[in-house]
Amino acid sequence: MHWLFLLLALGCFALALKVPQMSLMLLALLGALVFLLMWVRGLYVARFGTLQRDISSVIDPTELRRLRDQAQARRQLEEDSDTP
Repeated sequence: MHWLFLLLALGCFALALKVPQMSLMLLALLGALVFLLMWVRGLYVARFGTLQRDISSVIDPTELRRLRDQAQARRQLEEDSDTP
């Protein structure tokens, strides 16, 4: 579907080259820019998935605290084993 926006952008560019009036040419170029941006957005969504973050991948505070405690205990253990 997003490839349709690319074709529409190319059509607007072609129209801008053929039109003799300056105002219509600017309108066609603006349309081409809009369609080109919509194509880029569609391509991004097609490649990387949805635009919203997956909330299930966020770590809750208790899990984060547990990971910090584990890292601190590991550092403390390494410091204790290094000193004679």
